[in-house]
This record gives sequence, structure tokens and C-alpha cells, in this order.
Amino acid sequence: MSTRKASDSKWKYSTNRDMRILVLGAGKMGSFFLDLLSFDHEMAVYEKDPKRLRFTYNTQRFTQLEEIKEFKPELVINAVTVKYTIPAFDEVIPMLPDDCIISDIASVKTGLKEYYEQCGRRYVSTHPMFGPTFANLQQLSEENAIIISEGDYMGRIFFKDLYSRIGLNIYEYTFDEHDRTVAYSLSIPFVSTFVFAAVMKHQDAPGTTFKRHMRIAKGVLTEDDYLLQEILFNPYTSDQVAQIRTELKELLQIIDTKDADGMKEYLKKIRSNVKRDIGL
Repeated sequence: MSTRKASDSKWKYSTNRDMRILVLGAGKMGSFFLDLLSFDHEMAVYEKDPKRLRFTYNTQRFTQLEEIKEFKPELVINAVTVKYTIPAFDEVIPMLPDDCIISDIASVKTGLKEYYEQCGRRYVSTHPMFGPTFANLQQLSEENAIIISEGDYMGRIFFKDLYSRIGLNIYEYTFDEHDRTVAYSLSIPFVSTFVFAAVMKHQDAPGTTFKRHMRIAKGVLTEDDYLLQEILFNPYTSDQVAQIRTELKELLQIIDTKDADGMKEYLKKIRSNVKRDIGL
């Protein structure tokens, strides 16, 4: 897979000028983008639940489609839940100027490439590889973001500038490369968490490791059911889960036979994997 970190030479232009930007959805990520952009751009948010609009700052608040038409956005950031990403586009696109760039931040890109190709709009697709469940949104220097290389050039520049400003590590992937990455980086920890949650029993005096795993499980299980489903139904997920099954079979064999040498070699292997991944 030929992915690479986006370099400064690739992105030599800037889009710091004031723009009219519409965010779809005032959930946690939608509100994050509104807060991030509201001091530099003319912002508006379209949200059908008025209660979610109570704490938006320096932003026009829309609940009717006609308001979008009057606003004439230059960029739309679709931040609704992944189940409604495409339906939200279908709803608002008739209200947009012809040259408006549409964008998504979905962690699952299923069907989006085909949608963008048939809709005839300028588009950009990105994936901030963090979320409000675990990430510290005030300190993102250790977090990553993916910008899909197949989108509009100026749209990609906008998000590169934005993500650079908040300290994210930026990578450029195709849609297919993104889906392969998500299958690895999300499905493995999600499935491991599911297994932990499925076999766990209540502990009156849990240890530190158990409590940490429990916090992760509770966080993952607060995610939207459709999002979890789509991540696991990613066409590349099955192979990743099959690797877990293979490793569990090997580990169970070592445990059943009380193979001390085998356990030593197994621990050596997985410690090497962890050190390589974190760059030690």
C-alpha cells in the first residue's frame, strides 16, 4: 500500500481567507469544527434538533433548508453520524451554490467514492483519526488525520492547513487505502474489546489493568451501533479478525500444554511488535 505523509512542498498554497462554511450536525465532532473555525470564518450550522444548538458560539444556527440557500456556503462539512452522511448530502445539495465544495469527515467511507463521482460536485473527504470518546481535543499533537487524495485540490489544501494548525499528523491515502487502514486500526481494537466485554464478569476488587480495559470497553460501546457495524462490515475487516483467531489458537495451545519455552518466544514476538509500532 503506497501511502505517505503529506509534505509541506505538496501543500504550498494556503486558504486562510475568510470563507462561508456550513457544518451539518451539531454533535460532538460538528461542534468541534464549529469551535475550531468560528474565529476565522463565517460559520453556520444546520441541525434539526434545536437543543443541540444552545451552546454554539459565533455561528448562525439553521433548522430550515431555505436558510442554507440564503447563506450560500462555499464549503460544507458533513459531520452527521455515519449512517446519515449520504442522506444529509442528498437533502442539502439542492440548496448549495454550484461551486460549493462538499466534504465529509466520516470514519467509514463505504459508498462515498461512488456517491461523489456521480453527484458531479467538487468534494473533499478526510478522516480525523480521533474522536471525542478518548481523544483530548485540546491536545492533538499525537493524533493523526487522513486526507483522501482523490478529492478537490483546493479542498484538500483547506483541510491540510486546518489540521496542521492544530498539530495533527497528516497522511494522504486513496479511498481504498483508507479502508484498509481503518480495517486494521479500528477493527482489531474494537473486536478485542468486544471479546473482553463478552466474557467479563463483575469484579468487587478489580485490578488496574481490568479497570483500564473496562474504561476502554465502556468508551467503545458508547459509539453509534451503525458505526460499529460498518467498521466490522468493512470488506477488509474479515482478514484482520481471522488473524486474531489464529493468534488465539496459538496462545491457547501454549496455555493448554504449559509450554514455558513457547510462552517465552510468544512474549518475545509480541513485545517486538509493540516496540516496533511505538518506535522504541
